[in-house]
Amino acid sequence: MKSILLIGVNRFGFYLARKLHEMGHQIMAVDKEEDRINFILPLVTDAQIGDSTNEDFLRSLGVDNYDVCIVTIGSDFQSSLETTSLLRELGGKMIVSRADRKVQKKFLLRNGADEGINPEKQIAEWAAIRYTSDHILDYIKLDDQHAIFEVTVPKEWVGKTVGQIDIRKRYGINIVTVREKGKTHLSVTPDTVLSSDITMLVLGEQKDIRKCFHI
Repeated sequence: MKSILLIGVNRFGFYLARKLHEMGHQIMAVDKEEDRINFILPLVTDAQIGDSTNEDFLRSLGVDNYDVCIVTIGSDFQSSLETTSLLRELGGKMIVSRADRKVQKKFLLRNGADEGINPEKQIAEWAAIRYTSDHILDYIKLDDQHAIFEVTVPKEWVGKTVGQIDIRKRYGINIVTVREKGKTHLSVTPDTVLSSDITMLVLGEQKDIRKCFHI
């Protein structure tokens, strides 16, 4: 369990708070709008109405006591930048700030953020791959070159073993695990038989995975 300072209770902030709540983390939510704070109260440990660009207000929250500070302000980049900078000055341990554009991410990283995230871009990339590919069920980007894909077993592989397909040698792709009827099997050997009921989590370079599964 970690303590989270969540600044900005917009739509993204709300969904983030809900997931953090499900995971059992302690959350302090901050926003200038009272209605937003009232709406999110059931999901957070505590909440404050206030201006995150006000240094005295932020200082009163004890920024250095939180494991992670997340700035989700999206509509006012100046406020996001000022808040991020103040969090760093006040001893924020890990600062993650929302950036709607690449140039915003650069400014945030230069002014105190440890990470810059663009939720719309990340979801758009995921949706584009997920819903235009026959084999792809899920997708996790690791970096610009590598990713993990959850894929169905191609028809020509059904009934064959992992060793017979030899996906590592042919494409440089590793089968990390397989899932069958809701169960995850971590032990994948050359003797593992693939069936139409199985989905595979494969790891490798995106270009190799796209070539292998005709994405």
